[in-house]
Formats: sequence, C-alpha cells, structure tokens
Amino acid sequence: MSSAPPPPPADRRPRAADAPLRIMTWNVWWRFGDWRARREAILAVLQDEQPDVVGLQEVWADDDENLAEWLAERLGMHAAWSPSPAPERWRRRLARHGDPSADSLQFGNAVISRWPFLSTDVLELPAGGHEDEGRTALQVLVDAPRRPLPFTTTHLNSSPAESAVRVAQVRELVPFVARTRVKGEHYPPVLTGDFNAVAESDELRLCQGYLTAGPVPGFVLVDSWRFADPAHPGVTWDRRNPFVARIHQPDARIDHVLVGLAPFTGEGSVRDVRRVAVDPVDGVWASDHTAVLVDLEP
Repeated sequence: MSSAPPPPPADRRPRAADAPLRIMTWNVWWRFGDWRARREAILAVLQDEQPDVVGLQEVWADDDENLAEWLAERLGMHAAWSPSPAPERWRRRLARHGDPSADSLQFGNAVISRWPFLSTDVLELPAGGHEDEGRTALQVLVDAPRRPLPFTTTHLNSSPAESAVRVAQVRELVPFVARTRVKGEHYPPVLTGDFNAVAESDELRLCQGYLTAGPVPGFVLVDSWRFADPAHPGVTWDRRNPFVARIHQPDARIDHVLVGLAPFTGEGSVRDVRRVAVDPVDGVWASDHTAVLVDLEP
C-alpha cells in the first residue's frame, strides 16, 4: 500500500456539484501498539471514507517522519501540524511500553485537507493547576471551493477526574473558535476533537453554549450527533475494541464534531453523521478510538 505511487492531489479529483463537505475527527493513539500495522489500517480507513477535512489527535512525529504528512502524501492531501509544547507525560507512557525511541518522539494535533490552507494558528490550553500535558488547539482556514471553512481540532485533558481542567480549557478554546465567524463569507466554524468528555458533561455543555451559557455571548456550537438516530449511542470509546476493554472503563462518546449555527440557506448544516473505523482492518484495530464522520451541506 505504502509503496504505490502517490495519488493526484485530492483537490483536482472530480467532485459532484452537490457533494457534501465531509468532515472527520479521529484520535489515532500516538505510537502505541503495533503502530506500523495500525498506520496502514488508518490509511485504509481514510481511503475508504474519502473525507475532505480530518482533525487528528495523538499524531506522532520524529526526526524523519510525521504521521499526518505521511498520510497526506499518500492521499494527495495537505497537512498542518501542531506539536505539543510539553510531551513529557506521553513520552513516559510510551517508555513504560518499552519503546526505546520515546524520548525523541513528538505528540500533537494535525489537520489533513483536500484543499490548501489559507491560514493556520495554534492555541496553547491551560493546565488548570495540574501537570501541564501540553494540550493545544490547531486552527486552519480551509480554502474550500465555495467559501472558506474555519476548522479547529483539539485534545483536552484525559483523566476522568479533571473535568474542572477541561472546563478551564473550554473557556479559552471557544473564543478561539468564535473569532473565525464571518457571516456570509465563511462556512460556520467547525470544532472537532477528543474532548475526553461526554456530551452531558459540564465542559461540553459550556462548549456548546445552548444548555449552559457559553464563554462567548450569542455563540453556539451544535453537537452533530444530535442529527443521528436517537437510538444509536454513538460511542467512540468502545469496549468492543480490545485496547479499550483492558482499561476497564465504560463505553463513552468522547470524540465530537461541533458545528456553528448554519444560516437559513443551510450552508454548513449537518446532512449526515456516523461512526467509522468501528471494526478491525484485516485483523488490525487502527486505533483505540472510533472516528466520527459528518457530511455538511455545501
């Protein structure tokens, strides 16, 4: 798979006029497990689903290679990368798994896109009085065909006991997203990521701004999963996955795609939403998280 010649750039491939904007978020589990086999499985999922813009969390990089750039090259896409300013906690975890390269590896967020970026920016998130995990948000403005798409991806603190830290992070994250609003010129902003929090949590309610007053008056982000079948739990931390089962925590929906309120004309509103990467690829679980894929009206 990786030895095949690279495909033509994704922005030059034929595209139907009414094709949706296909958005995806996925935590790709850094360099844990058999990362070489998992890397191929991640690539296979992306080739099958053909998303236009993907927010990736737990992306690894070393002196020779960056996972997001490796994927983008093989998919004919563009890549933006935001390394963590404090990856020490992650390096300690990997060292405990016996990886001799742990001390030289970077950890961070990335975006890969069918279309180029008009701008990129990074926000460092607060540690909230706990060990600084180097959490960031990566923001890009995608040069989509009809209008620019403001797109942000993030990864909040992971401990179930650190809701207060995530609340503090959301209080800085939402203004960072809200500033990209340009009514009539841009699509509504999209915020994706592994929030390490369920939809009912204080941090997600605060982030969305319609069940709890948000940090930016008048700014609302809609949970795309509200457009799914109400009977489907949409779990992205799924005990069917053996990497999750061994943690002994309950199933949870902690990976989210949030979208700004669409205009009455509908551009950027949710057409469809579903989970992907819910099963192994040729016997290989691509990650410990499933991904969320959302089709937006163009």
